Amino acid sequence: MLCLSVGSLVGCSSNPAGPSISHVVLISLQDQSEAEALLADCDRLLVPIPSVTTYAAGDHIDTGRGTVQSDYDVGLVIGFDSPEGYATYVDHPRHVELVETWGPKFSSIRVYDIHDPQ
Repeated sequence: MLCLSVGSLVGCSSNPAGPSISHVVLISLQDQSEAEALLADCDRLLVPIPSVTTYAAGDHIDTGRGTVQSDYDVGLVIGFDSPEGYATYVDHPRHVELVETWGPKFSSIRVYDIHDPQ
């Protein structure tokens, strides 16, 4: 964590070099046994999209904390440097292919877009 102090003014940034837009997606599948295949397709299709600057994908990890939600099968966090990069991702043929292939297999999807102006 980077923290700066100037007199009584204190500001902290937990990730000063991170993306300005984080696209968080939590997916529940109709058939939980397909989670590994979905993750493989996410890795194959989403990582090469040119506007993706950061990427993480996986399943829930039990940390023993009661406040951590576990009601999903696959979680994605994808970063972009700009709204234009995010728009490029949404319309990119690889993203469209993933959504068209896997969307019918979702029982639910939650999407959160977080803006960090840094």
